[in-house]
Amino acid sequence: DLPGIDPDALDIDVERNMLTVRAERRPLARSENAQTELSERPPGVFSRQIVLADTLDTERIAADYEAGVLTLRIPITERARPRKISVRSTGERKELNG
Repeated sequence: DLPGIDPDALDIDVERNMLTVRAERRPLARSENAQTELSERPPGVFSRQIVLADTLDTERIAADYEAGVLTLRIPITERARPRKISVRSTGERKELNG
């Protein structure tokens, strides 16, 4: 959740397996006659770093920001997805003597 953040103040990058989200909440423009009595969302810069698993496809990360909520979608790489392994058989039966 990033309420009060302008989408232009968001910076998201990924380096190797480290995802970094930086954002800046800027003070609201006020007229000369306005005075802030209480602000529950202080202005400033903050960041969050998340270590991503090697099974995630960092080349296809998608980011959406709507109504103060940042949503990141990080797909799983094709090589990490479950798949069926076919079993080959010659059809011959062999007898083991032991």
